[in-house]
Amino acid sequence: MLNHIVLIGRLVRDPELRYTSNGTPVANFTLAVERNYTNRDGETDVDYIKIVTWRKLAENVAHHLGKGRLVAVEGSLQIRKSKGKNDNRTYINPEVIANNVKFLDWPSDSKKNQSDSKKNESRSNMEQQDSKSMDDQDLSDDDFEVPF
Repeated sequence: MLNHIVLIGRLVRDPELRYTSNGTPVANFTLAVERNYTNRDGETDVDYIKIVTWRKLAENVAHHLGKGRLVAVEGSLQIRKSKGKNDNRTYINPEVIANNVKFLDWPSDSKKNQSDSKKNESRSNMEQQDSKSMDDQDLSDDDFEVPF
């Protein structure tokens, strides 16, 4: 028997990281996955699929992913059934237990621009320090060896 599912989609919201009573990390998120065909109106339908990750994968997902990120999820389908509180209706709750989550894009431009500006700022500070130390030294062309 085989229970294997592969999905590619975008996160609907930021992952939610929780810990079980014995301290095991678990992260939940919802993935928006487009269907391969269009409906009568010419629009592509979207399915919203609940994803559950455990342990180190849960921590990685919670720390590095956010709303709108494109990911590939590999795992198995699990159907949980529950009874309603006010009625005797049975609810079916499908979810994917992820074994692997691959990040398929970079963080959004706003987050990336903030981190890039911090990197560029620290890089320019380092370059300024390097140029100051180079200015302090009196180097001639004979001091450098060509590596080839």
